[in-house]
Amino acid sequence: MIFDRLKRFSIVLEGAERDGPAAFSPGQAVSGRVVLELAAGARLGALRLRAMGAARVHWTESRSAGSSTAYTQSYSDQVEFLSHRDTLLAPPDNGESTVLQAGRHEFPFTFQLPETLVTSFEGKHGSVRYWVKAKLHRPWATVKKAKREFTVIEPIDINTPALLAPQAGAKEKLARAWYCNRGQVSVTAKIDRKGYTPGEVIPIFAEIDNCTSRAVVPKAAIIQTQTFIARGSKKQKRSVVTSITGDSIPAGKREVWHGRALKIPPVGPSILQCRILQVEYSLKVCVDIPGTSKLLLELPLVIGTIPLHPFGSRTSSVSSQYSVNLDWLNTIPEQPEAPPEYSAVVSSPEAEQSLAPPCRSELGDILEGPFFAYIQEFRFRPPPLYSEVDPNPPSDSIRPRCMTC
Repeated sequence: MIFDRLKRFSIVLEGAERDGPAAFSPGQAVSGRVVLELAAGARLGALRLRAMGAARVHWTESRSAGSSTAYTQSYSDQVEFLSHRDTLLAPPDNGESTVLQAGRHEFPFTFQLPETLVTSFEGKHGSVRYWVKAKLHRPWATVKKAKREFTVIEPIDINTPALLAPQAGAKEKLARAWYCNRGQVSVTAKIDRKGYTPGEVIPIFAEIDNCTSRAVVPKAAIIQTQTFIARGSKKQKRSVVTSITGDSIPAGKREVWHGRALKIPPVGPSILQCRILQVEYSLKVCVDIPGTSKLLLELPLVIGTIPLHPFGSRTSSVSSQYSVNLDWLNTIPEQPEAPPEYSAVVSSPEAEQSLAPPCRSELGDILEGPFFAYIQEFRFRPPPLYSEVDPNPPSDSIRPRCMTC
């Protein structure tokens, strides 16, 4: 049979490492080849290729219908992003098989990805996957299949006004134990922007006031929330990506974080544009209060793929809209020059001429216009040069006036 003669049947994608997934962006062209190695000549029917991409969610929930009746409710949904079909080796028109000689045969292919795709993702209750599958047909024989998955990364540029906006919040909580008021704990936190990329450090600015009678411990963590949606129901899974713990705050004291560093580990980007699957991030600042529940403050985060551009970079989407030329800063002298005298700027003849009203011939048609009026500019003569000696000193014969008269 042919499959006894088949030494290799695989898919190779350009740009992919050996046995590793290839990564693409939406709108890119995916190119590759199907490799077929035969130990001896064989007859083939057709070689077909299909590229697929879809998001799938699935989970079950146990429900009770009574004291002795229970059943399992299943939730599933699917969204297709990519579907491409191609025939790499078509059977002859006369219906006969194609004969291939022994050796290596390659069948190249290429297709274009859509402009809008969701980032690849693998979760407990859902996934977003992309793959290429090849099927080798032969009359009176089973179909031989080869499959190769590839990764799609949706670009998320954090250089946008919405993701560059600072995030801040404040919360307070009254600590109680056995119906006794033990005081109040308040927290105020701020971060410089909403969008970050993996590997960056988030500086956290926070103030924690402990007005209780016991010590409290502040913490900060990045939380990933996976949301799966099917048939109007939601299933969420939360996990801690990374966290830090501050020093214990004694009773009646305040703790201030001046940019406490929290580094983002390698994580997948946010997924916000999928109907059935979402991946969101948040920064949570919490305070452990003994004897009562935690005080939680949550600030939204977006994990992107395009890092922050340097200030003034022309490639930045923000700086390109609000470009600022800072070359003039280099021309500022270290020691500023003295300002010129007023008389050197406006001479006496110019001042006298400016005080005279303009002639009608100089105005032209200005006075004839119905919506125009001429307003004379009042200019004063140049003041005298500055002197530390008063040119008109007061006379000694003049008695000072009494301020109470």
